[in-house]
Amino acid sequence: MPSPAEPKGSLAIVGIGPGSRDQMTARALKVIAGSEIVIGNDTYLDQLEPLLMGKNVIRSSMGKEVERAKTAIKLSLKRHVAMVSGGDAGVYGMAGIVLEVLEHENVTIPLEIVPGVTAANAAASRVGSPLSGDFAVISLSDLLTPLNVIEKRLESVFSIGIPVVLYNPKSRGRPHNFSGAISIARKYLSDTTPVAIVRNAYRHDEGITITTLGDVENHYEKVDMHTTVIIGGAESRIWRIGQDVKGIITPRGYHRKYVY
Repeated sequence: MPSPAEPKGSLAIVGIGPGSRDQMTARALKVIAGSEIVIGNDTYLDQLEPLLMGKNVIRSSMGKEVERAKTAIKLSLKRHVAMVSGGDAGVYGMAGIVLEVLEHENVTIPLEIVPGVTAANAAASRVGSPLSGDFAVISLSDLLTPLNVIEKRLESVFSIGIPVVLYNPKSRGRPHNFSGAISIARKYLSDTTPVAIVRNAYRHDEGITITTLGDVENHYEKVDMHTTVIIGGAESRIWRIGQDVKGIITPRGYHRKYVY
């Protein structure tokens, strides 16, 4: 039996993937099932409603991440707590801030970070194989990262010709960050470069558009905070059968080594 000074609970930070239970890992389902308390953003908790029966559910909102982390840590000293995070908890998710708070407060608790399908993987799987090799993920949200830093990163990754996945591409408060990213991409990539716009991947209102860098402006209205945008690299191409667009392929390099 643990001494009174030792934590009697635990904390799991659980990536729930795109939102569908079919896209959650078996470990994520098991950890949530074994928890006493589930804490998270309203949006993610709503997606898990059937899994929350009989649990103490603590709802939070955007902008309350530090408060949420502190609450989860405090409760986990005595209870088994699952904090849910969309996609993968370690990719623009809650894992980072929880670890920072633990470090700052010098608290030691049993901790597990449960991986999940991040938006880049989910979106890519719906449009073929655009991320077969090296790629970069950049968030266009300047809430925590200055815009000039984001632009510097975009210049760097587009200049080396690898596919780039854009998270948080456009919101009502910052409608121009996405068009700015497209302008930077055009400095280094041709107008025929494929672009995938995937909204709400694997959810009931999923929307998928495959276009090109030269035509993407005609689809700006489809881009919002629920959208992941994949801009192909220098070797990416649109996969067609006849006139039908099937997806995007970014060659891994097998064609340089094998005959097929």
